[in-house]
Amino acid sequence: MRVDKFLKVSRILKRRVVANEACDAGRVSINGKVAKAGTEVKIGDTVEINFASGNVKIEVLAINDSTKKADAAEMYRIIQ
Repeated sequence: MRVDKFLKVSRILKRRVVANEACDAGRVSINGKVAKAGTEVKIGDTVEINFASGNVKIEVLAINDSTKKADAAEMYRIIQ
């Protein structure tokens, strides 16, 4: 799954456009490498997002094409 879609489906970022812009700005990295919006994300990958207020580091636990709001938090685990 593309990283921008994963960030939207898992509800880490509210909209896919926002996720796409974050990737284009170089604020998203997968396993320590800067990721573009189309970069594939797999189970076990570490995704780091640099927000203005700080960094969030997550581990991908599941990849679903769509999910309910209550189940979205089960797709990842916050590391830091």
